[in-house]
Amino acid sequence: MTMTRGAHVRPAPAHARPAASPPSDRDPVGGGRALAWLLVMAGAAGVLASWVITLDKFRLLEDPDFTPGCSLNPVVSCGSVMRSEQAGVFGFPNPMLGLVAYGMVVAIGAGLLSGARHRRWFWLGLNAGTLFGVGFCTWLMWQSLYEINALCLWCCLAWTATIVMFWHVTAENARHGRLPAPDGVRRFLDELPWVPPLLHLGIVGMLVLTRWWDFWTS
Repeated sequence: MTMTRGAHVRPAPAHARPAASPPSDRDPVGGGRALAWLLVMAGAAGVLASWVITLDKFRLLEDPDFTPGCSLNPVVSCGSVMRSEQAGVFGFPNPMLGLVAYGMVVAIGAGLLSGARHRRWFWLGLNAGTLFGVGFCTWLMWQSLYEINALCLWCCLAWTATIVMFWHVTAENARHGRLPAPDGVRRFLDELPWVPPLLHLGIVGMLVLTRWWDFWTS
C-alpha cells in the first residue's frame, strides 16, 4: 500500500510506546548545586587552614622560638601541635597533604558547578577519599586531646570542613542509590542532610569542652 504525499501519521498512543530504560549506574551523573557549592567552600576552608599551618611550620623550622599567631594559651597552642611527631605522620608536614586533597575538592566542586558529570566509580571514590579524611582527622583529634594536650584552631577548621564534606557526599550517594541504604535512611538524608554532620561536630565539641572543663570554667 502506497502512502499518499502529505498524509498525516498519528503518533502511537503513550501506552503503546516502549518504556524508557532507567539510567545505568555507569551513566555519568552530576551533583546538585548545593553540594557543589559546599565542596567549593569547605575545600577552600581546608586549603586556607593547610596553607596557614604550612607557612607557620616552615617559620618554626627556621626559628625554633617562633610563636604562631594562633597560640593563645596553654590549651589553644598551635605551636605545641606543630612541634609534635603527629604533625608529620607520613614523613612531611600533614598540611602539605591537605593542600593537595582540599585543592582537589575545590576543583571537583567547581567542575560540578560548570556542569561536569561523573560516573558511579568517581562518586564512590570521592566518598572513600572523604572517609579517609574523616578517619585521619579523628585520629588527629584524639592525639590532640589526649596525647599532645593542645588544640590548633586552624586544625579545627580543617576537621570541620572534612566532616561536613564527608557527610554531605555520603548523603548524596545514598540518596541517588550509589551507596546501598534502606529507603528510610535515604528519605532522612534527602530531607535532613545537615543533621549527621551537626551531630558529629557536636560530639567533637563536647569532647573538647569536657577535656579541658577546668580550664574553660576557671
